[in-house]
Amino acid sequence: MSALPPVLVDRRGFLGLVGAGAILTLAACAPAAGGGGGTASTTLRWAAGSQPWSWDPVVQGSGFQFNQLSLVYASLTEIDEDGVVQPGLAESWEYDEAGTSVTFHLREGLVFTDGTPLDAAAVAAYILRAKGQEDSAIAGDLTSIADAVADSDTDVRLTLTQVDHQIPLLLGRRVAQITSPAVAPDDLTAAPVGAGPFRVVELVPESHVHLERNPDFYRADEIHIERVELSWGIEASSLVSALQTGVYDFADIPAAQAQAAEAAGLDVTVHPGFNASNLSVNGTKTPFDDPIVLEAARYAIDRQELVDTLTFGYGAPTSQPFPEGYVAWSADVEDPWPFDADRARELLEGAGYGPGDLAVELVVSTDEPQHEVLQRQLGAVGIDVSIRVDPNWNEPFFGKQLALSTYGTTGRESPVQTLTAHFGEAGPLNLSGVASPEFLAAVQLARETPLDSPDYPANLQAATAAGVRTTSTIFTFSLPNLFAKRGLSDLPQIPGQIHWTGVRLEA
Repeated sequence: MSALPPVLVDRRGFLGLVGAGAILTLAACAPAAGGGGGTASTTLRWAAGSQPWSWDPVVQGSGFQFNQLSLVYASLTEIDEDGVVQPGLAESWEYDEAGTSVTFHLREGLVFTDGTPLDAAAVAAYILRAKGQEDSAIAGDLTSIADAVADSDTDVRLTLTQVDHQIPLLLGRRVAQITSPAVAPDDLTAAPVGAGPFRVVELVPESHVHLERNPDFYRADEIHIERVELSWGIEASSLVSALQTGVYDFADIPAAQAQAAEAAGLDVTVHPGFNASNLSVNGTKTPFDDPIVLEAARYAIDRQELVDTLTFGYGAPTSQPFPEGYVAWSADVEDPWPFDADRARELLEGAGYGPGDLAVELVVSTDEPQHEVLQRQLGAVGIDVSIRVDPNWNEPFFGKQLALSTYGTTGRESPVQTLTAHFGEAGPLNLSGVASPEFLAAVQLARETPLDSPDYPANLQAATAAGVRTTSTIFTFSLPNLFAKRGLSDLPQIPGQIHWTGVRLEA
């Protein structure tokens, strides 16, 4: 089924004849808000914290805004409430005997909203573009894939560079939201075309995007919302009143506003995820190139104070990138360096460090309360920290040039991908850029272990423990995703992901 193309409205012409004409033309062609029923109760109004970097999934990458892109795009695979891989566009897959090739079998009759067939050739083209496009944000996630070819209309075969049984998990929403090959990559931001539950009908940069239900989505019978109006740039302080008065039905909400939302009678949803904040320490830079100083810094961090000060009762201390109960969570590193300021001071004094001997600059992207807490905790044991806010922080951070910074992640569907990002030699979140032989051997074994093997949990947890023990990153606290809603049924509890299947707007 071919559909009207989305319209990009330039805000500079919003009040002019051309901009208004574009909106009027679109409105004349599209159903009224609420779809066939014509009632407001089938239009979801969502206030999001920030807009995507790009509406091209290859450029956007795996930041939390991929949940907004998932309105438009469907992914090759999905995960369930336990993080276990499930069919998506691909209804099944199989490895060859050696484990160096995997073939995905697509559902029959898939189609993009522009009418282009979503076949194996389209999937192969997406994967190769994601690997090779100059500004790809996910090329580093695809190093295990050497090539992608269409063996038939529905079979896409991936040749691997190594045995890697994580590929079905890897090719989920964060990496494999498949785009229409009929739309040039440069055009996707203005006119995103996928095969997800909705199609874009109006996109105003920095303001909003409006979408309508896609009847050709492979789970269309489970989508009960006819229209989504997604807006950005709403002040956090006004979210509660806007939800109360019915301006919005659903909003990403900061922890600082969650209690006010509950007091106002709104439904605050604590959504599971793989979120973890950390103190990024470069073990190759002064003063942390001295292992004694690194160890002292580990004992200096009071995670519970961070939770109590920053998360308003919704967070939890963590020493690793996974939540307890998840298959990759390791009991062996639940709290390997418990807070002990006296122990930290003893270590530094025993190594000959006196007052004023240790100084380091904490370089961060934004001014946040956690930085002052960390500054005070490290200072209390003898590590003097100065804070510098640098809007271009990302360049020296990913270039491994900083000695100390902070970072927060939302995890990945593939736990091995999460581990290599944090602890691998080329891991973007490993500020030191150094990986121990112990970790490399453990993570390779986890990668080579089939997902249904009885050895998989133990091998995965051993890799987590090795990464935490041998890498200089200090994990601090986790904070789940918080949403406030009004008149909206419960969302599926998929970790880190927003799903609209089965969700209804209630009168």
